Amino acid sequence: MNLYHLARPALFLLDPEKAHDYTLQSLNYAHRLNILPFLAGPIPNHPTKLCGLNLPNPVGLAAGLDKDGKYIDALATLGFGFLEIGTVTPLAQSGNPKPRMFRLNDSMAIINRMGFNNDGVDACVERVRASRFYQSGGVIGLNIGKNASTPIEEAVNDYVTCLRKVYDVASYITINISSPNTKNLRQLQSGQSLRKLLNDIHKERKALVQYHSKNTPIFLKIAPDLEGDDIREICDALVEFQIDALIATNTTTSREYVDQERYRKEAGGLSGKPLKKQSTQTVKAFAKLLEGAIPIIGVGGIMTGSDALEKFHAGAQAIQLYSGLIYRGPNLVKDCILASESVTFDKY
Repeated sequence: MNLYHLARPALFLLDPEKAHDYTLQSLNYAHRLNILPFLAGPIPNHPTKLCGLNLPNPVGLAAGLDKDGKYIDALATLGFGFLEIGTVTPLAQSGNPKPRMFRLNDSMAIINRMGFNNDGVDACVERVRASRFYQSGGVIGLNIGKNASTPIEEAVNDYVTCLRKVYDVASYITINISSPNTKNLRQLQSGQSLRKLLNDIHKERKALVQYHSKNTPIFLKIAPDLEGDDIREICDALVEFQIDALIATNTTTSREYVDQERYRKEAGGLSGKPLKKQSTQTVKAFAKLLEGAIPIIGVGGIMTGSDALEKFHAGAQAIQLYSGLIYRGPNLVKDCILASESVTFDKY
């Protein structure tokens, strides 16, 4: 997979969204030719338990890279212990106007304002069911959100709709209320909005457990731009409404550490290396307050195996990658798995 470093200069000449699509299509093509295992090489094994799920290793793919489940089998070949697909919404939507993704190369960062562009939840569920990775028992999380046209006061209806549709097929379900690219979405992270959402999810889940005879874990994904009171409020709600795990974090609206970058003033969420410190501090703050009540999946700014180790030492039981893959390529997966081998995880 060092071939990626040869291809990256050419890819970086393309518009970032076009490069993203081209890379995934090329990966899919290599998968169909059955050459990915040869290119990826042997994958280290570090079995991990997470919310009752058996993972071959604690390094996952973050939501956003494969929004529609079109590349599941190709991505699984790269060695991820689990994949998270989405964000999906009840209805298909095109997302925000282009251009909506920007590279900040000197900072090894990305700004995106994609806006939950996806083919809709039904199409995604069909692709998940059709994938060999799913059929062979691979762990696939489905990340769900609300349509842009749905008023924030009615957002809970979109989440419940998606919950019903993905419940049977998903290994776990992530409630995404932390993207900065859907208007007012982050309002759902606090106060009565948070409590109403999680209460309705909790009640619907009880009905789905009975109907499907299956208890699918539910995760909550939060932003790094939270104050102390917000963090305490979320911790209380996680426990009260029996959320199974926390994903920390989504992208940030902060532009700290990227003052010199050409695209620093573009609207959207910042990810990549500049997010590492803020994300890790958020993991640490939640771990301190939760005291092991639920596991934390650490995301944000992981560019090396050492960065992954920082997340584990901060309190994460698993990690997810996205922007680091753009700058480092698929070898980052293996580096992070190897780093995780020095960590002993609690049994969740």
